[in-house]
Amino acid sequence: MRDGDVVVIGGGYAGVRLAKRLDALARVTLVDRKEVFFHRIASLRAGVRPEWTATPFIPYDRLLRNGRVVAGKAVRIDTAERHVVLATGERLPYDVLVIATGADYPEPARFTGTTTEEAAKSFAGHQQHVAAADHVLVVGGGPSGVELSAEIRLARPDARVTLAHAGPELLHSTGSTRAGRKARAWLESHDVEVRLDSFMSPGTAFGTYRDARGDVVDADLSFWATGTTPNTLWLRLAGHGDWLNGAGHVKVDRTLRVEGRTDVFAVGDVNDVSELKITPAALAQADVAAHNIRAHLQSSGRHRKEPRFYRPIRRTPLIVPFGPAAGVTVMPVPGGETAVLGSRTSTLAKAKTLLTPYMRRQLGYTAA
Repeated sequence: MRDGDVVVIGGGYAGVRLAKRLDALARVTLVDRKEVFFHRIASLRAGVRPEWTATPFIPYDRLLRNGRVVAGKAVRIDTAERHVVLATGERLPYDVLVIATGADYPEPARFTGTTTEEAAKSFAGHQQHVAAADHVLVVGGGPSGVELSAEIRLARPDARVTLAHAGPELLHSTGSTRAGRKARAWLESHDVEVRLDSFMSPGTAFGTYRDARGDVVDADLSFWATGTTPNTLWLRLAGHGDWLNGAGHVKVDRTLRVEGRTDVFAVGDVNDVSELKITPAALAQADVAAHNIRAHLQSSGRHRKEPRFYRPIRRTPLIVPFGPAAGVTVMPVPGGETAVLGSRTSTLAKAKTLLTPYMRRQLGYTAA
């Protein structure tokens, strides 16, 4: 017997993990505007490589054995009646609600539209633009900007590629200057121009970009890998702006409940937990929230569980691929230090497959 209705809004990494964890316990409904799971980790390569176009799309149909997945858009939450209203007018009752709507990433790491066909068309457009460009500018020297620059270079060895970064070193968020140096060395050895301390803004002419010093870069194609925006505008429009902090993230307590709500949780990129917004953190949050939802639903039973506090992940391995056969891995080691591993480890762990077999298995499909 399954206890309670759980509605999960958002079918990204955290939402999928949590829905699967609760499928045997509760009546789970997963709501997502997309008709398939979007494996964002594979999206940068899909944006430049035609043979990877379909790779990021994994159907939801094998995810849940008992629950259901609804393709739709949540537009309102009635906390008094405890139901979610979809754009179609359908009302989904809940005993527990989970907000897992993630964050919006810059192109090409974005699912455009709601169908596989629409998203694939967008990727094909990026591929065509990359194939035709003489000079590609990537703005942002974090993990995504470095990875995208490498993918573009390998896909277009004859084009000019420039990576402009506002900071003094690449991969600053990893806390490892050595990782940044390795990334810069690889890029420059592959004729990528790396411009540090170069805060870019669009210029006045089409294809002209200007940094804070006034230096001009002319490029016929640009990608801005300068951060993400939490997908919470819909919450503000639905009258729940008080759930959000100044940056638009959902405010949660240590149990990952929305502040002031006992029956609403928020997990993944969408919440205000202070940690790197990376997939391992989203999965860890989903596991803690699943335990706490189970404890909430069974609070009056003999087997009552105590809630767990989520501990933000401060130190976790971070792998930045440089295409399918190279990369850098930052690995925490005892004593607060970090080890920086090279291409062999990075290739085996992530760069070659971009974790696609793992995510396919998570959604009930074979690795192939």
